[in-house]
Amino acid sequence: MIERTVFNSHFVKKTLPFTYTQSCTYVDVYMKWKQDPYFESIEHIHKSLELKPIIALKNFIAREPSGSIPISAVSKRGLEFDIHINVARFMRQYPSIFEEFTGPLYNLPWFRLTQEAVEIDKEERRVYEECRDDLREGLRRFILMSREKVLHLKIIKGLEWYLGLPSDFLENPEVNLDGSFRFVEMEDGLKGLAVVQNEGEKVLTVLQRNAIKRGVYSGEPNEAIEFPLFPSQGLRLRRKIEDWLIVFQRLPYVSPYEDYSHLDPSTDLAEKRVVGFLHELLSLFVDHTVERKRLLCLKKQFGLPQKVHKAFERHPRMFYLSLKNKTCTAILKEAFRSKSAIPSHPLLNVRKWYIKLMKQSGRILKSRRVNNRSVDQPNVVKDLDPDYEEDCKGGGAMAD
Repeated sequence: MIERTVFNSHFVKKTLPFTYTQSCTYVDVYMKWKQDPYFESIEHIHKSLELKPIIALKNFIAREPSGSIPISAVSKRGLEFDIHINVARFMRQYPSIFEEFTGPLYNLPWFRLTQEAVEIDKEERRVYEECRDDLREGLRRFILMSREKVLHLKIIKGLEWYLGLPSDFLENPEVNLDGSFRFVEMEDGLKGLAVVQNEGEKVLTVLQRNAIKRGVYSGEPNEAIEFPLFPSQGLRLRRKIEDWLIVFQRLPYVSPYEDYSHLDPSTDLAEKRVVGFLHELLSLFVDHTVERKRLLCLKKQFGLPQKVHKAFERHPRMFYLSLKNKTCTAILKEAFRSKSAIPSHPLLNVRKWYIKLMKQSGRILKSRRVNNRSVDQPNVVKDLDPDYEEDCKGGGAMAD
């Protein structure tokens, strides 16, 4: 459950974060990447990319009144579903989710969802219905972190999988959005979605809310909040980096929801704002991870540095980078090492159920291969042994 905390600006001192003395004390933090078996073994993280096109196809089939489609309906739309092989071949790889049958005309292959997939789809729809307010608040926070409190619709669509939004969420604004959202025309002619904040409202990050609960933060300007750190086993920092990190942790916390226009981008204070943004962003995502390349489109809208990916490398006690699946995935360590600190996304369990069902496909396909070999075996023997029929007629060696 996402909490919304409001501070009245009349009771907060007017000292702004950027009035803090900014100094450039850049320390070159570079460490050789070290694999962490714990994060490499979290299944729902590394199966997420495989699951995404499956869910897209599942949704396409579920929207059909008959609950089934001919293969021709999707055979030429692979890129739309992020599928880079023959779509029919792809669907046949997951018989636990997609059931193939012969259609009513011309003996063409058709597909429908298995009963197990239908049941999980119903549960998913229930979660969307019951948690609509949480999904709306997550989207609201995502937009509020942007420079102008407005984002291109294509950026939102590009990250809707991570935010846990259904693919048609923005197509039904009267149901899914409230009065704080409005669609706008942006300078480049593209449509965007803006959020209007209430006067005096201050949105708190998950770090600020947790610090308030621990009694170490009161919401005053220029207060420091130390990022929770979780060292990986066998990963040690050089003394120079350790000393720099101590100073970095004591810097004022700059919320990603606050104005940052007066920050010198070359200072540690600006870097703390970027790290705080990445922490808050990943805390909003379903499994608290993101493909690092997905952040490239956010730099302009969120005021991120050109080499924003370096923040993950410079803070290995906060983030872990996994190189599985031929991509680089950034993982927020706190979400897995201190599970009570960051609320679990309501959609996470649903995706875990889909992954569990998806894995059953491997066993089904293996069973089919074994059965096919068993059926073909007598024919193989018959072809190789010219006396096969005579032995069978006469009882063979058994008759002797």
